[in-house]
Amino acid sequence: MSKRVYIFDTTLRDGEQSPGVSLNINEKLEIATQLARLGVDIIEAGFPIASEGDFQAVRTIAENVEGPTIAALARIDPQDIDRAWEAVKVAKKPRIHTFIATSDIHMKYKLQLPRETVLELAVKGVKHARQYTDDVEFSPEDASRSDLDFLCQVVEAAIDAGATTVNIPDTVGYATPEEFGQFIAAIRRKVSNIDRTILSVHCHNDLGLAVANSLAAIANGAQQVECAVNGIGERAGNTALEEMVMALYTRKDFYDYHTEINTKEIYRTSKQVSSLTGMSIQSNKAIVGRNAFAHESGIHQDGVLKERTTYEIMNPEMIGLVQNNIVLGKHSGRHAFRQRLEELGFEVDKTELDKAFTRFKSMADRKKEISDKDIEAIVEAEIRRIPEKFQLEHMHISSGNRIVPTATVGITDGETLIEEAACGEGPVDAVFKAIDKVTNIKVSLMYYNLSAVTGGKDAIGEVTAKLKYADQVYIGRGISTDIIEASAKAYINALNKLVFEVGEDDLQRIV
Repeated sequence: MSKRVYIFDTTLRDGEQSPGVSLNINEKLEIATQLARLGVDIIEAGFPIASEGDFQAVRTIAENVEGPTIAALARIDPQDIDRAWEAVKVAKKPRIHTFIATSDIHMKYKLQLPRETVLELAVKGVKHARQYTDDVEFSPEDASRSDLDFLCQVVEAAIDAGATTVNIPDTVGYATPEEFGQFIAAIRRKVSNIDRTILSVHCHNDLGLAVANSLAAIANGAQQVECAVNGIGERAGNTALEEMVMALYTRKDFYDYHTEINTKEIYRTSKQVSSLTGMSIQSNKAIVGRNAFAHESGIHQDGVLKERTTYEIMNPEMIGLVQNNIVLGKHSGRHAFRQRLEELGFEVDKTELDKAFTRFKSMADRKKEISDKDIEAIVEAEIRRIPEKFQLEHMHISSGNRIVPTATVGITDGETLIEEAACGEGPVDAVFKAIDKVTNIKVSLMYYNLSAVTGGKDAIGEVTAKLKYADQVYIGRGISTDIIEASAKAYINALNKLVFEVGEDDLQRIV
């Protein structure tokens, strides 16, 4: 019987710390709901003391998401722990995750505390958390650069104080696999009460070794891995959940460990996180990248056609990547469309189906054949809509290499149609400036990305735009076979999110 590895997902906490990522409460709840469907064991929903918004998001997830344990992060401070408990206490399975740094460099320069005080605070913090719940996780931050004897002393004391999970972070991604495996083995040898707790690891990818380090840790006795969907997170990111899970599944002959992850939800979860965070997945990304199951070499193609396992060590259907030979087009009916949605794993109500089907028909008038990836893009764009103050009615572009690019847009603001024109450095810039004239909201464009959902001359263009307003970043997304239209929709989508969250009366206007 293989041993179980617990999957602790930190997409909504460490993952959201990725530069340029800012999720609202509804988006966090949507991701958390999908993570529950994926089958993760623990969802680290956020850092409640960080802001009122983070607190409300954690509380909303704790109230609405069932299945996984819902964890909240807290520094060792009593105030932090109290706030974390307030956020997660409504969950059916709440966890408090508290931490303090134990490396000499952190204790000297960041905490400015001696070892004795850090040890004392760790014990007090864990005991304080145990007053609220019997599920307490403790992390000695920067553990991989800590003195081993002192680290073991702190871990042993934390377990005596009531920690039920002890997490060993490679906070700055400094470790290498052989070294980190030996480090975990040494902790298991030296900490006398280690069998009373779940031993976890949290690896960062600064040297590209997060998954390798996590696997080495498992081979040496770690029972839980902290990871994030698509490997997103601080700096170079975290251990990629999809890589970790599929490595254990594909090489179970070697590791003899298993997880409770529903692997058929991996692809959908990856796409959702990419879409909502605005972080594109690189084409050659393992497991979920566009090229992960693509074969261009004639030799490879011939081999796969004769026997898939000649060049594919995983079946794409295992991660929910289903290829269907039935082509949908403008003559396809609602029943066929709904059936394809179900095959792709989408659960939509009648209203969402109507919206998506209308968009599908509109797209089919421009595009001869609609692929599964096109359908995914359509559904994601439609079912994630928020109340729309602004809607694009029409636009006209004049552009060329010998004229000044000019855009005219017509946008409805409630019942009123407003038209404005502007010039720009290019057609997209001109459209954005014209939209700014209509909306009169003081924003700056921080990020713009255009990608094709599928191949071909009639491919759907998918645009992600990140707008900065005050200190917040709002992510918008737009799709169309016309890349200028997709750009306008993404920009307006971000503005609508801004208005929805800030409130129309409190907006900063362009002077």
